Amino acid sequence: MDAHALRRQRWTISAIARHLGRDRKTIRAYLIGEQVPGERRQSADAFVQFLEYSRQRLADDPHLWASTLFDEVKALGYAGGYSTFTRALRRYQVRPHCEPCHAASGRNVAVIAHPPGEEIQFDWLELPDAPDALMGGEASHRYPNPE
Repeated sequence: MDAHALRRQRWTISAIARHLGRDRKTIRAYLIGEQVPGERRQSADAFVQFLEYSRQRLADDPHLWASTLFDEVKALGYAGGYSTFTRALRRYQVRPHCEPCHAASGRNVAVIAHPPGEEIQFDWLELPDAPDALMGGEASHRYPNPE
């Protein structure tokens, strides 16, 4: 039942609120037209005031990590969270287009070209023996020292 119809029947705001299962302040806002049932108020986008700064920083360095930019903007007073920040970066299309980065999309980029039948060679770094305390006290689980 409509709150306005109950009000026209001289119901009090408290009675309407109890009857409809809503808060008195919400019913009052409906009756005076501040709020419309079923619609939420849009909250102010906290990112907007940092939009130009973010655009400039990413124009200067298109490969700047979002986490680094988030730390900078946070220090300037941004109150939102990281996921909200990255969503805003995508929504406002803040990151400039970088052709070398986009040229690699959709294909493997870690494949090293080599002639068929040859093996890929990886470099190996041999480190000196770690103390037994770091290895759990048992030297038998390590590679032997080739000396």
